[in-house]
Amino acid sequence: MKTIGLLGGMSWESTAVYYQTLNRMARERLGGLHSAKCVIWSFDFAEIEAAQAAGDWGRATDMMIAAARNLERGGAECLVICTNTMHKMASELQAAVGIPLVHIADATAPAIKAAGSRAPLLLATRYTMEQDFYKGHLEKEHGITVRVPEADDREEVHRIIYEELCRGEVWADSKQTCLEIVEKEASKGADGVIFGCTEIGLLVKAEDFKVPAFDTTVLHAQAALEFALEA
Repeated sequence: MKTIGLLGGMSWESTAVYYQTLNRMARERLGGLHSAKCVIWSFDFAEIEAAQAAGDWGRATDMMIAAARNLERGGAECLVICTNTMHKMASELQAAVGIPLVHIADATAPAIKAAGSRAPLLLATRYTMEQDFYKGHLEKEHGITVRVPEADDREEVHRIIYEELCRGEVWADSKQTCLEIVEKEASKGADGVIFGCTEIGLLVKAEDFKVPAFDTTVLHAQAALEFALEA
């Protein structure tokens, strides 16, 4: 089994889900006392969030590259960025290390195609919904056209992520808000929903929706484990 390098702590709430999911999947696949071989770099998320909010993506990229190199030196044989938003600098990270990066959008695309979804809705941070690094990757590399909520709804989803989910707060009214946003967009043609922030799965589940749902955290962990178990 290869060693998976997790760039985590963004936030640690979802990194814990990655760790649990990887180990559970390894046990299911291999049986007995098997678990996933991992090394984890866990950021102080306040430092990352400050760079994001200031639009200082260069500083954020430098921090990510330094951490990725530390993971590589620590024995990681692949790199997993445990957040959708920080795939903004995925190409820079891949260029800075000698191990492959398991891209979260590449891990998610096959599930979208298998479900026959042609216009999935993206629920994510404002950065991921409004910038092109994620939507553009899905369209360019996989031919998937992604929809996003209206501006006010994007702001509310972003607020829920940073002010609640990243702090371990899960509220029923926020869940209802997300359900209503998806229902509204489904009435306009969205035929799936991407949990495009790794914390979204803490709030809603696939069974909450009438359209197919794609939990990027679980799909990403699954792709990382598949890499680790390759012959």
